[in-house]
Amino acid sequence: MADFVGAVDQGTTSTRFMVFDHDGNEVGRHQLEHEQILPRAGWVEHDPLEIWERTKTAIGSCLTSLHLRAADIDSIGITNQRETTVVWDRKSGRPYTNAIVWQDTRTDSIVKALDSDGRGDVIRQRAGLVPAPYFSGGKVQWMLDHVDGLREAADRGDALFGTVDSWVVWNLTGGPNGGQHVTDVTNASRTMLMDLETLQWDDELLGFFGIPRSMLPEIRPSSDPRLYGHTAPRGPWNGEIPIGGALGDQHAATVGQVCFAPGDAKNTYGTGNFMLLNTGEELVRSQHGLLTTVAYQLGDAKPVYALEGSIAVTGSAVQWLRDQLGLIRSSEDVETFARQAEDNGGVYFVPAFSGLFAPYWRSDARGAIVGLSRFNTAAHLARATLEAICYQTRDVADAMCEDSAEAGRPLDLQVLKVDGGVTANDLCMQIQADVLGVEVSRPVVAETTALGAAYAAGLATGFWHDTDELAANWHEDRRWTPHWSDDQREAGYAGWRKAVERTLDWVEIS
Repeated sequence: MADFVGAVDQGTTSTRFMVFDHDGNEVGRHQLEHEQILPRAGWVEHDPLEIWERTKTAIGSCLTSLHLRAADIDSIGITNQRETTVVWDRKSGRPYTNAIVWQDTRTDSIVKALDSDGRGDVIRQRAGLVPAPYFSGGKVQWMLDHVDGLREAADRGDALFGTVDSWVVWNLTGGPNGGQHVTDVTNASRTMLMDLETLQWDDELLGFFGIPRSMLPEIRPSSDPRLYGHTAPRGPWNGEIPIGGALGDQHAATVGQVCFAPGDAKNTYGTGNFMLLNTGEELVRSQHGLLTTVAYQLGDAKPVYALEGSIAVTGSAVQWLRDQLGLIRSSEDVETFARQAEDNGGVYFVPAFSGLFAPYWRSDARGAIVGLSRFNTAAHLARATLEAICYQTRDVADAMCEDSAEAGRPLDLQVLKVDGGVTANDLCMQIQADVLGVEVSRPVVAETTALGAAYAAGLATGFWHDTDELAANWHEDRRWTPHWSDDQREAGYAGWRKAVERTLDWVEIS
């Protein structure tokens, strides 16, 4: 029996391959960044071929550095940036155009039209999503309408659509030579095209966007004993490795954080923030700006659902300080800089670069820095950036409490499990505890997204037997306790809400 499980973690800014042992410990990794293509304001693209090349290199380099062969890897799981949309030719494997990234806002007019004639209400009820540029359905429609020859290719059955998990699996399993065109229920639930109850593509929803069914991948469980396929034998992995499952990145982190009981919640801090609350087998429809989504489905078991609060810009706001403003040399420097200020000095930074996601869903919003006086320094801006990460999380947490109460399951959040790169910033995590008024807990393995994908793959093959075995692997690394008084907490949040109001109605959506 092989001793390890691998995970491809294809994220917004980088691709990595990680290897874990049976205890859930990281054995090794290799990570490569890819280009962020910004053709015009509001447009964000990736090169799918670059992503595929980075994936191959990451797998091969990681296995080589660990002196492992394909036979040493029990299985591979895939996790990915979710709503990012790829359309490619099934015969050649060439993308028809760059991938449209989840942050992209070019489909504003498409999604606005959905609410003008009642289609938006159907999407909310059937897909559990708020019509927004965030999701994949509008991106596919835009490609079909604007890429020369694509509509005709789709009608012929030559064009394939997938989120990045589908693109990676199709290439891993052979591409034009027998590649498997599949996705999992979590990624499918982010398209505005899947019925949350049947877990199947919905013809009426497809009709809203003019998308031929022939473009779509087969929907599978997140962890599938039938397997998604095997890696093609020719590749830097030098052999066939079973691919046991896939999960969108936030769902993978939910599994990696072993949030298997209704009421369990986790928050992932990456390019954006994504907080998920496990609602069990009950499908809870949000009345307060959250999304209803599939948390995961393990084999033949019923799907487990979640409420999600998706925040577009958090960690990427720190990157903005580094790359666009030149305020810091590395993302890690923001903590040192922010510690030079005792508080935000009255400054609030709302990084609505792509509009505001949950719970506001305002694509007309744009970023704003407010409350400036001559007293303020760059340290105040650095601290305000960290506070923006935490205040946006509170917006979502409050909405979850309201939805849970109305569903008859009041949420008494005592501890928030956190993961992702930003959790290495101790000051940010302390501010998060202060802003929420609850304890914040970071696990030993903070990169739970890749771990969750590995768990999905290993459950499919029997490497791990059940979720109890996974839960036994979870260990806490550090916990933060709130220090702010209630008055301080509410005054700070009131200032945040005033700042949010200043960002609205900035862009006219035609």
